[in-house]
Amino acid sequence: MKVIKFGGSSLASATQLQKVYKIVVDDPKRKFVVVSAPGKRFADDVKVTDLLIDCGAKHLLGEAASDLEEAVLARYASIADELGLGEEVMARITRDFTELLNSDKTNPDRYMDRIKASGEDNNAKMIAAFFRRQGTEAHYVNPKDAGLFVTDEPGNAQVLPESYDNLYKLLDRDGIVVFPGFFGYTKDGEISTFSRSGSDITGAIVANGVKAEVYENFTDVDAVYAVNPSIVHKPNAIVELTYREMRELSYAGFSVFHDEALVPAFQAGIPVQIKNTNRPELPGTRVIHRRENTNGPVVGIASDGGFCSIYITKYLMNREIGFGRKVLEILEDADLTYEHMPSGIDDLTIILRENQMDRQTETTVLDRLKNELASDEVIIEHGIALVMVVGEAMKHNVGTTARASKALSEAHVNIEMINQGSSEVSIMFGVKEDQEKKAVRALYNEFFDAK
Repeated sequence: MKVIKFGGSSLASATQLQKVYKIVVDDPKRKFVVVSAPGKRFADDVKVTDLLIDCGAKHLLGEAASDLEEAVLARYASIADELGLGEEVMARITRDFTELLNSDKTNPDRYMDRIKASGEDNNAKMIAAFFRRQGTEAHYVNPKDAGLFVTDEPGNAQVLPESYDNLYKLLDRDGIVVFPGFFGYTKDGEISTFSRSGSDITGAIVANGVKAEVYENFTDVDAVYAVNPSIVHKPNAIVELTYREMRELSYAGFSVFHDEALVPAFQAGIPVQIKNTNRPELPGTRVIHRRENTNGPVVGIASDGGFCSIYITKYLMNREIGFGRKVLEILEDADLTYEHMPSGIDDLTIILRENQMDRQTETTVLDRLKNELASDEVIIEHGIALVMVVGEAMKHNVGTTARASKALSEAHVNIEMINQGSSEVSIMFGVKEDQEKKAVRALYNEFFDAK
């Protein structure tokens, strides 16, 4: 039995939905279908989720949003019309959407979560209706009715363990279950969404709950590639990779999966198959616990910008008890999270996402790090990109770091920072953002093109 999830681009139009239907019914094991909200139909199009966010924000401000409301409903109506669905489907979607827009606004975060979640929820209702029209037994199931309970953290909900036992009962249902992604319910009955791209998380949660043999994730790419195709032309496709490798690559900028999405599948040991809705005959990429396919120490290279580094130096720092704790307390007081913290005997570098800090926060933090810690020097560098070289096989290969550093040197890319975790699954290089693409290409040429 399989759980299959479709992304927004796979559900953006009636034509795409017809492809989705064929994919589902071609394999009788595909019993559970998790869906996103309708995505972009073309490059300049707007995702339904983005329309919903703008619409909800205007309602909170007490501003008119009739144009956005009409745009949201028009997206569903155009699909329903092309699929020949009756007026009943759109009447239900319109009624439910209007009710949400007029719901309680005293808690803005909860209100926005309700509005955002309607994108997936209404799409699931329409897709179930379409499947039934095609003669296939299918049922929309609301996460609340299925017992998908989450923490009360709007926009960052975490699944509660009891949900898995509740979801297992879905196996008793006949026909195909169409399940909306992206959200669950708190124990108080409030909608709470996962972080953005959270429909992938829902798919993995459902797969875990029903003990699926495989979790299939259909998107608009043929496979996961060894590097971003917008940086390297026609890069190698990855046939197999491990959960840990996928997690590292997702964190470092791969857009196929949200970096938390695989955790529920990983915990249950369920393989994940990534495939293309437009070309389902292709094998795609399989994510598993251990991979047999080894073509070298590196499986992929990812990068992401928008970081800054805070460099702290103090003579005999290594002898000062509690120095690291004091640094972290200063960050905590400013509500800052850090990504990496490589250190030496007398120096420490903190890597943060710079969108967390405004000018006032930056000034305060730097002042405290300098004065309260009696640091010799505190310097902040903006515009840092992190480039990650990932591969479980690196732990069994000597000289991978040397090869990577040499490749960057020969490409005249200056390394601002280097960090390798004890697991040896990844090596991270900090470079200036304007050298990010050059660094990625140099590393790809070293580990893939050379072969």
